[in-house]
Amino acid sequence: MSNRLFQSIVYQMHDAIDRTIGVIDETGIVIACSDLVHIGEIHNSMAMNFSNTGDIITKGAYTYKPFGSNSSNEYVLFVEGIDPQAEKYAAVLAVSLTNIKQFYDEKYDRSNFIKNLILDNILQGDVYLKARELHFNNDINRAVLLIRVANRNDVSVYDVLQNLFPDKNKDFVININETDIALVKEVKTSVEAADLEKLARSIVDTLSTEFYVHVIVGIGTIVEGIKDLARSFKEAQVALEVGKVFDTEKSICSYDNLGIARLIYQLPVTLCETFLKEVFKRGSIESLDQETLFTIQRFFENNLNVSETSRKLFVHRNTLVYRLEKIKKLTGLDLREFDHAIVFKIALMVKKYLTANPVKY
Repeated sequence: MSNRLFQSIVYQMHDAIDRTIGVIDETGIVIACSDLVHIGEIHNSMAMNFSNTGDIITKGAYTYKPFGSNSSNEYVLFVEGIDPQAEKYAAVLAVSLTNIKQFYDEKYDRSNFIKNLILDNILQGDVYLKARELHFNNDINRAVLLIRVANRNDVSVYDVLQNLFPDKNKDFVININETDIALVKEVKTSVEAADLEKLARSIVDTLSTEFYVHVIVGIGTIVEGIKDLARSFKEAQVALEVGKVFDTEKSICSYDNLGIARLIYQLPVTLCETFLKEVFKRGSIESLDQETLFTIQRFFENNLNVSETSRKLFVHRNTLVYRLEKIKKLTGLDLREFDHAIVFKIALMVKKYLTANPVKY
């Protein structure tokens, strides 16, 4: 896209500027030039030296000016000559090409459209109009996976994901911020939530084993049509935040599997605080020591089975019964009774939620 766009502009500008002008991409290749014989030539030194600076540089018989649509310049403009006039031409042409590329991206680039769509930056009435303009298929099932980088290193996770999903007509890799990357994945009608979790697992394992990057993946629900992609993205965000509170050891969190944790996440803080006060009328939850909380956790994991829990804890059955009686005395809740156990389990989750104070979307 940029090659044809730049070539068209450069060729037209040559009529007004009687000098050779052209554009080098980030790999050092001349992708556009008013003198067609130079297209395809390699200028590695230009790409390496000027990719991260906006200064005008003169070298040999040309004046160079980096430009681009983001903080790290993607292209280098060159103008024949090293005189002050060449520098002025380079500065003006760089600004012009930058603005032209930004305008083109906003109007025609699908990735930019998808990014604005999932971030809810497009009016609902304009969604289908824009999709039709880009020849974008509206009737395909898609899901959003949000990949959050937990430990940063020199590896570009964005580039790795683009290589993992190279079909840019079906799958879109979107940079959200410094830590979050969204993958908008086209899925077949037969694909289920479990299949998305397998896909997420392959992403986590690839980044971990081959690039030593730890990531956490939030999975939104599968949606039909593009209008609901923003909802799937928000669900992936919620899955990450809820997982950060209730499942800190998990690297994959699916919105479909959040269960009661999703309900607690949506409750007001004041209501949660009131609930804890009502449940623990006799004593505060803080009165339970770590050993007691560990016992409770194991008791829940073994489906309230006293014998199985005591065996897993390597304690006598009577010792476990004594601990449960102690909990009943402190809280008024007998964990051997199903209804009491449910209330206590929810109370523990509410307490964890209040302690974490998560960001809500």
